[in-house]
Formats: sequence, C-alpha cells, structure tokens
Amino acid sequence: MNYSMVSEFVFLGIFRSWSMQHLLVAFSFIFYVAIVLGNLLIVLTVTSDPQLQCPMYFLLANLSFIDMCLSTVVVPKMISDLFYEHKTISFQGCITQIFFIHLMGGTEMVLLISMAFDRYVAICKPLHYLTIMKPRTCIFLQMSAWAIGLIHSLIQLAFVVNLPFCGPNEIDSFYCDLPRFIKLACIDTDKLEFIVTGNSGFISIGTVFLLFISYIYILATVQKHSSIGLSKAFSTLSAHISVVILFFGPCIFVYVWPFPTMPVDKFLAIVDFIITPILNPSIYAFRNKDIKVAVKRLSSQLVNFKKIS
Repeated sequence: MNYSMVSEFVFLGIFRSWSMQHLLVAFSFIFYVAIVLGNLLIVLTVTSDPQLQCPMYFLLANLSFIDMCLSTVVVPKMISDLFYEHKTISFQGCITQIFFIHLMGGTEMVLLISMAFDRYVAICKPLHYLTIMKPRTCIFLQMSAWAIGLIHSLIQLAFVVNLPFCGPNEIDSFYCDLPRFIKLACIDTDKLEFIVTGNSGFISIGTVFLLFISYIYILATVQKHSSIGLSKAFSTLSAHISVVILFFGPCIFVYVWPFPTMPVDKFLAIVDFIITPILNPSIYAFRNKDIKVAVKRLSSQLVNFKKIS
C-alpha cells in the first residue's frame, strides 16, 4: 500500500491551561539549571581533584554525566514547547530523541549495576578492593555500559524506524515516547508493541532484580561479621536503593503496567527527566564528606584564580 509520510508529530503536552504551563516553565527551568550545575559540578570536582581518583567517584562522575545528558535530551525541548500552543517535532527529531533516551537509559541501568558491584567489593572484600577495582576494570565497566546502552537503543530503533506513518500524528505527551510512537503507525503493531515494550520492561525488571539481590547479599555478608558494620553498610546502600527506586519505578510502570493512564505516565516522565537527575547529586554526592571537601577546595581554587587574574 502507498502511505503519505508524516513529516512531523504534534505533542499534546501536559496541561491545557496557559497559567499551568507558565508555572511549569518556571519549575522546569529552575530544576534544569540545577540539574546541569549540580551534575557538572560533580564531574568537574571528581576529574580535577587527585584525592577523588578512585573507582567509586569515577563511576559517580559518569552517572552525573549520563543524568545531565538524559535530562538535556527532553527538558529544553519541553520548556520551549510550553511557550507555543502548537507543539511539534520533526520525524527525524522524534527518532533522534527516542534513540538518545534509550541510549542514556540503557547505559545508566548497566552503570548502576557496576556501582553495586563496586560497593560489593568495597564492603565484602575491602582488602582486595584496589586489586579488583583497578583503573582498567573501571574503564571496562564504563565502556561496557555505553556499549550495552547503544545496542539496546539500536535494537529498539530497528523495530520502528521503517514503520509507515500516515496519520494521526498527535502524541499525548511532551516527548517522543516509544510506546505511543508505535501506536501511530498505519499498520497493525500489536506484536511489535509487545516486543518493544517487553524489551525495555523486562530489562528494567531484570536489572532491579539483580541490584536488589546484590544488596541483600552484601547485607547478609556484613551481618555475619558485625552488627555495627551492618548499619554502616545499610546507610551506604540506602542511597543506592533510593536512586534505583526513583529511576526504575517510572520505567517499569510505563513499560510493564498493563493499564496505562496518561496523567500518571506524564507525572512519572517528569520524575524521570527532572526530579531524579537532580536528586542523584544530593543523594550520592553532597551527603559524602569527601565530595564536600573537594567542592570547597575547587571553589577556593577558582576564587584564588580570579584574584590572580
């Protein structure tokens, strides 16, 4: 059959009211600036401070970079669209947004597993930590995370990039969400929807399962040696667990929950792209004494540099 190609898609957005949209502009802009500044500060602090050149902070800096990129893929476009009644994105722009969302999301999933492995070695095998978590190992873990994220994203796009679209072209969201994107195709996509959503959904569930199994194993191992060590380990892992719940909760709901509701989906998307990326620095980094001291050193160096110049 001959199809007339859709050249752009229309976002229905979050709110219909202009006053609510203006409120969301202010909210999103403030949070996005905080996301960029907070995560960029962590990346600069870790890369510039010699005392933070260890695996845990190397992985943390990469997490901050991914969070900043993931938010940048969606939030600036969402903010600019809030000023217009007709919110559009080109077909190529929609495909590009889907690609980078799944690239960053898949990479972050694997990176969180790497961070859990780092905590396992640090807590359960402290004497072998530097031997196991060598710089080469850290680079391998990071490259593996990006490679798996890229493969996951390319697999998702391979199913949908050649789908025919002849209308309608309205997406009831503020970004190109893969399940809603597929529903707009001119052919029967029930099986394809199951494959694509199942791919992301079950990967998310599998990753959460592995993470919580590792946390339980760490706590069980520490409990055998010391109750004091158990409380310290639980305090350390609580930050990781908080990030896992915030990151994977919306993903699992969107891709696995069989009864999707638009208001809830949109709220969870805001959590994923705006709330979680700003909480990661505060949960992981700014509670850490070494990071606080390093930030103070960096700020004092910048002040002294300005005075000299």
